[in-house]
Amino acid sequence: MPTTEFTIDGLKTDDDLRTVMNAIQDLPCITHSEVDMSTGVAWVEHTSMLSEGEIRGAVEEAGFTTR
Repeated sequence: MPTTEFTIDGLKTDDDLRTVMNAIQDLPCITHSEVDMSTGVAWVEHTSMLSEGEIRGAVEEAGFTTR
């Protein structure tokens, strides 16, 4: 399964982390995800039916920037 890794800017509180995790988990085809709040690094394991752009888009729609 593909794993996508990227950095999320602007994570400051547990609520921010919860918002991001909910945005990722609401996507179809996610098998596992982790976000390190101290670094902003996200690891998302998903099926090939979901692209990195779709994952980043969900995080950005939740109000955060990715790089």
